[in-house]
Amino acid sequence: MTAMANRPATEPATGTVETPRQKATRYVFAVVRLALGWYFLWAFVDKTFGLGFSTPTERAWINGGHPTAGFLGNAAKGPFTGFYNGIAGAVWADTLFMVGLAAIGTALILGIGTRVAAASGALLYVMMWTAVLPPETNPFLDDHLVNATVLVGLALYGAGDTLGLGRVWGRLPLVQRMPWLK
Repeated sequence: MTAMANRPATEPATGTVETPRQKATRYVFAVVRLALGWYFLWAFVDKTFGLGFSTPTERAWINGGHPTAGFLGNAAKGPFTGFYNGIAGAVWADTLFMVGLAAIGTALILGIGTRVAAASGALLYVMMWTAVLPPETNPFLDDHLVNATVLVGLALYGAGDTLGLGRVWGRLPLVQRMPWLK
C-alpha cells in the first residue's frame, strides 16, 4: 500500500510516469500562463472601461478614448519615436491593440491557441520594447523582452494543457489539421 501511495502519477496524455518535479514544473508554467493572460486581459478591461488603474474613466475606449494615444504619443522615445507617434490614436491601431489584448489574454487564460497567443503577445511586447529604446534602467533589456521570452517558452512547453483547455483544444479536427493553432 505504501509503495502505491509514493508512486509518481501517470500523465494522462502520454501514459508515461511523471516525476514530482515534472508535475510541479507543469503547474508553475500553467500559473505563469494564467498570470500573463490576466495581465493582457486586465489591460484590455481597464482601457475599455477606464477603471482608473492606468486609464481614467474619461479616456476609456467606450467613452471615445484612444488606448494607443497615451503611450505611443507621449512615452515613445528613441529611434522609432516618429513611427509610434504617427500611429498613436489611429482608429486602426486602437482596434488592433485592443483586439490583440483581449484575444491574447483570453487564449492564455483558457489555455487554447497558446502558440498563436504567445507569438502575438511576444510580438506586442517586442513592439512595446522598441517604443522605449533604450530602456530606462538597462542598456537593452527590460521586462518587455523578458515577458516575450517567457511567452515563447510557454508555447514551446505546451503550458495550455495544465489548468487549461489545451488538451481538449488540441483534439479538435481543425487544430489536428493545423497544429500551429495549438
